[in-house]
Amino acid sequence: MSFYKRLTKGSDAGKKDGDAAGASDDMPKKLRQRVLIVPSRGITFSHRHLMNDLAAMMPHSRKEVKFDTKSKLYELNELAELYNCNNVLFFEARKGQDLYMWASKIPNGPTVKFHVQNLHTMDELQFAGNCMKGSRPVLSFDGAFDTEPELRLIKEMFTHIFGVPKGARGSKPFVDHVMGFSVIDGKVWIRNYQVLEVEVGKKKADGDDDDEATAAASAVASDSRDTDVELLEIGPRFTLTPIIIQEGAFGGPIIYENPQFVSPNQVRSELRRTRADHRNERTEQQSSLIAKRDSLGLRTNSGAPKAARGNFDSKALFA
Repeated sequence: MSFYKRLTKGSDAGKKDGDAAGASDDMPKKLRQRVLIVPSRGITFSHRHLMNDLAAMMPHSRKEVKFDTKSKLYELNELAELYNCNNVLFFEARKGQDLYMWASKIPNGPTVKFHVQNLHTMDELQFAGNCMKGSRPVLSFDGAFDTEPELRLIKEMFTHIFGVPKGARGSKPFVDHVMGFSVIDGKVWIRNYQVLEVEVGKKKADGDDDDEATAAASAVASDSRDTDVELLEIGPRFTLTPIIIQEGAFGGPIIYENPQFVSPNQVRSELRRTRADHRNERTEQQSSLIAKRDSLGLRTNSGAPKAARGNFDSKALFA
C-alpha cells in the first residue's frame, strides 16, 4: 500500500512538473531587477539622507555598509553577485563635499559616472506630498532622452534601477507616485511627485475666481469623471551631470566622455585664483598710492618724531 502511494505521488509530481515546464516554456522569462546601494567613506549627512530616501523608494534595493576603497571599484561586482543584485548604485564622496554616483549593470556593464548637484532631501524641504512605502512608481522621461545615444543608454539604465518590478519582495500593488527625468543644459533633473486625486466639485468650489476657460474645463471634467488628478512633489530632488560611460562593470574602455563637464576642484581653484588676483591688485594699488604720496611730500615716516611728521599724516590728523 505504501509502495502504491509512493508511485502515485511520483506520477502526480511528474505531471505537475511537466505542466509547470510546459507553462514555463510558453511564458516569457522575466529578469528580476535588484539594486545594491553602497556608500563610500567620507559621506556627509545630506548624502546619507539621500541614500535613505532612495532606498525607501525602491523596495527591490539592498543597502550595504560603507565601501572602504575608492580605487578598486571592480570589487563591487563580487559584492553584487554575493547579494544576487544585477544593478549597483555606488555613492562616492570626495573631500567631504563632492558627491559622485556610479550606476552599473552587473556583470557585463555598462557603467555611468554622474556628478550629483542641487541635492535636496525629503526632510530638508519638508515637502507636502506623501506616498505609500513600497509602492511602484511611474517613470516619466523627457523626449530629449531619445535624441542622443548616451541619453538612450542612461534612460534604459534608470528604467532598470528605479523601476520597481511587478511582484517584487516588499513592494505594494499600487502606483501612487511619478518619477520625472528631464534633460536641461546637459544635466539630468530628477523629481518625485505624488499622484493626488482631487474631487472636481471641491476643486471648483476652491477656485470660484477662475476664468471662463477653467470653469468650462472643470465642467467637462465633471461630466467625464468625479475626480481630477494632480501632482504634488514629494522629494528628493537632485541633478545629475554625466561624466563618463565605461563599457564594462566598473572598468573597461571609456565609450563616452562629457566635454562640457568641469571638475568642482577646477571651479574652486579658479575662484581662489580670482580672489588672489583681486587681493594682489588691491595691494599694488596701495603700494602705488604710497609711492605717489611720497613723491608729492604728503607722507613722512610714521616712526619719525611728531614735529617732523607732515600735516596730512593720519596720526597727526586723528591724534
